[in-house]
Amino acid sequence: MMNMVGEPCRLGVPGTGARLRFEMEPRKWGPGPGRRLLVLDGEPAFQLSPWCGTCQFLFQRLEGANQTLSLEGMQERLAGRLSGLDGDVLEAFGSLLPEGDYLPLLLRVEPRLVTPGQEGDYFSGEQVAAWGVDAFWGLPEHPRTPYYRTFETVVDDEAHLYEFVVPMVPPSWNTPERVAEYAEQMPWHSDGPVT
Repeated sequence: MMNMVGEPCRLGVPGTGARLRFEMEPRKWGPGPGRRLLVLDGEPAFQLSPWCGTCQFLFQRLEGANQTLSLEGMQERLAGRLSGLDGDVLEAFGSLLPEGDYLPLLLRVEPRLVTPGQEGDYFSGEQVAAWGVDAFWGLPEHPRTPYYRTFETVVDDEAHLYEFVVPMVPPSWNTPERVAEYAEQMPWHSDGPVT
């Protein structure tokens, strides 16, 4: 399947009714903005880095990232391969988001599970090479969750693009039988270990 880009569309829930949204937390002390958060059902789920070209990249799982966003009837619908952008799927998942204009994409990704501090970890590898360790803690940043690395490419002599897929709950919470079933359906599936 090839990657597909849809037409921009309006999705989401008006007001503050969206289950998943971005917020800026007020700063507890001193001037300047507080933490930038991804909020799930009103609870901080992830702390995110500010939109800044001079700041280190960060996502860090917080206590509010404790449930999936599974929707009634969608698990079976998504069990097979999608051949194109599906309006019903877009509308269902759009109902989790704040009202806005979105550009739907259907991407083919080959995720690689990474555990923080182990081989392939962006935070203890590439980020330390570029930025060094955290000045206060003297350690690499730590996302507090395993995550998936997908696409990466060189942009120019001084820039690199990395893509991450960050699960709302740790992969260890997944049902192993369901993971094996999905892995079997992937066209690049091998008989190697499934994670």
